[in-house]
Amino acid sequence: MVFTLKSAEFRRERQASWFQLEALLDRIDADGIRSLDGQEMRRLYALYRAASSSYNVAKSVSLDRNLDRYLENLVRRGYVAVYGTRFGARRGIGMFIRQDFPRAVRAIRWQLLTITLVFFAGTLCGFALTAHDSERFYSFVDPSYAAGRDPSATTAQLREALYSTEQPADEELAQFAAFLLNNNATIGLLSFALGFLAAIPVFLLIFQNALLLGAFWALHYGRDLGADFVGFVMPHGVTEIGALLLCGAAGLAIGQALVFPGRMTRLDNLAMRGRATAPVVIGAVGMLFIAALIEGFFRQLVTDIEVRYTVIFVTTLVWASYFTLAGRTAHRSRSEVPDP
Repeated sequence: MVFTLKSAEFRRERQASWFQLEALLDRIDADGIRSLDGQEMRRLYALYRAASSSYNVAKSVSLDRNLDRYLENLVRRGYVAVYGTRFGARRGIGMFIRQDFPRAVRAIRWQLLTITLVFFAGTLCGFALTAHDSERFYSFVDPSYAAGRDPSATTAQLREALYSTEQPADEELAQFAAFLLNNNATIGLLSFALGFLAAIPVFLLIFQNALLLGAFWALHYGRDLGADFVGFVMPHGVTEIGALLLCGAAGLAIGQALVFPGRMTRLDNLAMRGRATAPVVIGAVGMLFIAALIEGFFRQLVTDIEVRYTVIFVTTLVWASYFTLAGRTAHRSRSEVPDP
């Protein structure tokens, strides 16, 4: 009874402004944003901000589910009218790169730390087990993936694979880069999707991929090619592994929302967390595209180990600085608008 009274009072005090906003949005739907004059545009923004505030309050105290849905729809329409019409595609992409993506990554930093620890644990486990018994390599790496780079290969053959000077044609390089992008994006998106299964498969998938990396590393380390292997893998690996970890962290965030919904329903919490992590997955796919280009072109064309390690250092510094510093400006952007 108390909540009913509070809900009715809350609605009575604010619904006049909601109706005004709804009327303006109906006009925009019918005649376009240009149908509003300057004063009406200012009024639209003020009403939208008020409705966003009302929605946040209603959501936090769980007054009325029907009221929540009404306000959510109203705020979504207002968001499109206020912000969607102001940004062209180029500016929208620029804002995503400068602000939305790094902010979304920082919002799941604890999940990212957790999944990173799992990856490092898997890598060390694969390394230790393979270093102790080289036959375990076949337990972690499919022969088709190894492509002859297995314990039966000679040291000279492994070195040749790391420093091959044979350069395939440009068309073959482009096809190889496209294949790598498709393969890595599939793994990344699968890591995110598995979050809907309470995130446990996310840990298994990340750990399994880390075992493979550790097994390869141990194989080369046993032939005194450990540093050469790192120089071969990590120029693209910094970006590629980072993207896969981001997808895994997003999947972990989804699983957390499912298992620990808090005061919200599981469906509502999943919807909210899904919107929050979507920029992470989209940005990670872009990172995988960059990694595929590095792996498909740079790794095949550059064999100088000093240059390879320079790229490792530069890419690590760039990504660390980007995710740490980008999007921390005080200017308001779309990511600062309350997310319904």
